[in-house]
Amino acid sequence: MGRMNVVEMFVEGARKGWDIAIKGLMPNVIFAFTLIKILQVTGAMSFIGNICEPVMGLWGLPGQAIMVTVTALMSQGGAVGVLASLLSDGVVNTKDATILLPVIFAAGGQLQNLGRVLGTSGVKTKYYGLLFGMTIVNGILAMTIMSFFAKTF
Repeated sequence: MGRMNVVEMFVEGARKGWDIAIKGLMPNVIFAFTLIKILQVTGAMSFIGNICEPVMGLWGLPGQAIMVTVTALMSQGGAVGVLASLLSDGVVNTKDATILLPVIFAAGGQLQNLGRVLGTSGVKTKYYGLLFGMTIVNGILAMTIMSFFAKTF
């Protein structure tokens, strides 16, 4: 293949980005929206929110916000979908989203990483729990720091 000019390189990169978004991100987001709607229609979301209210209240969040943090461990894209769904339904507000976004990035996709990265890189399985636990601690710290800044500023 010969040298590509800037426009060809841009178009090729845009195609790859489109494929990643459509094939990788969108299914997770659509699944998350659907799951949240099912939980809301069945009343399970209110039940989960009531149970988790004391824990999520530590960061000034409604109990239903636990769904973002749990989903983040499985999939960053899914967690973004859950957060977007909760935002659109008025369950969380923009301040809540500001507190939750860092946990998506700090702890996001750990179950996927276990299979895709750790499983193929030769990391000993005895370290999986420690690595997984560290991401949970990172997520808690991220929410705590953002909660402080959201209340202060």
